[in-house]
Amino acid sequence: MYKHAFLALILSALARGANAAPVTYEIDPAHTYPSFEADHMGGLSVWRGKFDKTAGKIVLDKAARTGTVEVTVDTTSVDYGLDKMNEKAKGDELLDVAKYPTAIYKGRLAGFRNGAPGEVVGEFTLHGTTRPLTLKIASFKCIPHPLYKTRELCGADAYGAFIRADFGMDAGKAYGFKMDVSLRIQVEAVQAE
Repeated sequence: MYKHAFLALILSALARGANAAPVTYEIDPAHTYPSFEADHMGGLSVWRGKFDKTAGKIVLDKAARTGTVEVTVDTTSVDYGLDKMNEKAKGDELLDVAKYPTAIYKGRLAGFRNGAPGEVVGEFTLHGTTRPLTLKIASFKCIPHPLYKTRELCGADAYGAFIRADFGMDAGKAYGFKMDVSLRIQVEAVQAE
C-alpha cells in the first residue's frame, strides 16, 4: 500500500514538472506598438509618437513564476503623425537611425501575482547606450487563441520612463526641453508552434 502511494506521489510530481515547462510566445507586430511622450519647449506641449515595427519573443513559465522578454524596435519606423517630425526624430540629433536602426529591450518577468507578472526588470539599448529600465505591467492576460485553438494568445500593457539625455540624445536641452520620456507599450504575443 505504501509502495503504491509513493509511486502515485512520484508520478504526480513528474506530471506537474512536465506541465510547468516554459512556453515561448512570438510578439505579434500587428498588435504591438511601443508609444512615447516627450516634452516640447519646456512644458509648452507634449509630443506623442509610436514605433510601427517591432519583433521579439516572451518566454513564460507560469508555474515557476519566471520568464524573459526580448523586444527589438525598428527605430526607422518612428511615427509622430507628422512627416517633418518623423524626419527630425530620425536625424543625428535624436535617434540617428542611420547609425542605430534598432532599439532593444531585454528583461526578466517579476512580481508575479495570481499567475501574472507585475513588472519586467531589464536593460534598454537605445542610441548605442544600454541602461537599466524597469517596466510596470498594468494588465496581463492570456486566452486560447480564437483562430489557433491549440495555441495561447497573451497580451499586456506596460509602462515606464527614462531620461533621453542618459542615452546621448539631449537635443533641445539648451532651449529648456525636459529630457523625460514616458513609455507605454501595448503588446500581444502568440504561443509559438
